[in-house]
Amino acid sequence: MLILSALITGLGLGSMYGLLALGYYVTYSVSETVNFAQGSSMMLGAVVCYSFSVTFGWNLPSSLVIALIACAIWGVMVERFAVRPFVKGGSNMWLMSTVAAGIVLENVALFTFGKEPRMLPSILPTRPIPIGEIGILPLQILIPVVGLLLGVALHLVSRRTKQGKAMLAVVQNPDASRLLGINVQATIVTAYIVSTVFAGVAGILIAPLFNVSSDMGTMFGIKAFAVAILGGITSAWGVMVAGIIYGVIESLITALFGSPYTHILTFTVVIIVLALMPNGLFGRAGVKKV
Repeated sequence: MLILSALITGLGLGSMYGLLALGYYVTYSVSETVNFAQGSSMMLGAVVCYSFSVTFGWNLPSSLVIALIACAIWGVMVERFAVRPFVKGGSNMWLMSTVAAGIVLENVALFTFGKEPRMLPSILPTRPIPIGEIGILPLQILIPVVGLLLGVALHLVSRRTKQGKAMLAVVQNPDASRLLGINVQATIVTAYIVSTVFAGVAGILIAPLFNVSSDMGTMFGIKAFAVAILGGITSAWGVMVAGIIYGVIESLITALFGSPYTHILTFTVVIIVLALMPNGLFGRAGVKKV
């Protein structure tokens, strides 16, 4: 029963890692940049949702929508002020500037929201569903379902819609895309919005299980980036599968060996896998033109 419980917990965690990693995938695929404030975006979604639903007393659906709008606005700000100026200048300093942006957001949340962790009420009933000798919270079932549905939605949007096809075109050749009348900059901004909204969804879903705090997204963001690299950051399905694998391994290690060994062993696994497969589990080696 311990193993079964760990597997169920791992599926939920892995789905959250996968969602965050999908954000890394979207921005990298479209602009070859990565939003290292992704963990802070996750925190923003949870904090805003808590503030409106609990502090201000709004209903949960309205609070959720406002939280995701806040995440979308944050994505626009990160791209405009922390990424675009450096990319235009041919510099890779967006690496540090996005990290700095995340730190700024976390400290703003620390001063406004406070440092004490708080419980966000679950959007589903909290009575466990009995399965054998264990009980599973409805939210633990919802989390992987939402994660997989959003992954499928991203795939369908990128293949079936005009905006999605524009994103794929920008990935292939930005200059040719401009000649075809595609607004490349708007497409990149859209990618950052998708990235931060996915992070916000992850934060809102996981908050009832892990509490809301100003630093809740830090370790999640690091793990999600590890997942993105592990799965192959050029593969959407790869990062989702890698997220689930990572979450299950992490939960099994915690259940079998205890939490002190969790990060030691899971990141050791990441190092070993990347040493054997430098492009990740599902990534492909880039082609360099000479």
